[in-house]
Amino acid sequence: MLGVVGWKNSGKTTLITRLIPALGARGISVSTIKHVHHAIDLDEPGKDTFRHREAGAVDVVMYSEARWALLHERRSELDPAAELAELVRRMSPVDLILVEGFKKVAMRRIEIRWGDAAPLTGDRGAETLAVVTDGSPDPDLPSFRRDEIEGLADFIADTLNIDLLKW
Repeated sequence: MLGVVGWKNSGKTTLITRLIPALGARGISVSTIKHVHHAIDLDEPGKDTFRHREAGAVDVVMYSEARWALLHERRSELDPAAELAELVRRMSPVDLILVEGFKKVAMRRIEIRWGDAAPLTGDRGAETLAVVTDGSPDPDLPSFRRDEIEGLADFIADTLNIDLLKW
C-alpha cells in the first residue's frame, strides 16, 4: 500500500491516473482507494438497489457481467466508520494499492507539493518516500517533477520491491 497525498487540488488524481498504466507496463497490478469528503451514491432513486438500501439492507451488491460494486450503508453511529485496513481486506489481491488522500494515516507515501506549498504534517508514523514537485527539490528526499512518471514508477517498483510483495 502506498499513499499519494497532498493539499486539495494538488494533482493527486492526475498523478495516480498516470502512474497506473506506467506501473501496469512493468507488470505491476494496481488497485486504488480514494478518500472523498462527500456522500457516495452509486445507484439512483427508484432503482432496485436503491430500494434495497431504503428498505434497510446493510450491504447491497450491484452486479453485472462487466463490473460489480459493494455498497455498505452505515445505519447508525454504532456502525463504526471503516478503517483503511478493513477496506484493503475487502479488495482483490494485487501487487500495489495506491491510496489517495488519508493524509493523517500512517503509511508509506508520495507527497505532492506545488509551488511554495508547505510539506504536510500528517501522522507521525507516516513515511514519506519521495516528493513530486514543480518547485525546488526536497533536499532530504528523492524528488520528481510532475512529468517524470516513468522515473517515479521505477522508483516505486524498486523502493517497495513490488515483485516480492505478491499477496
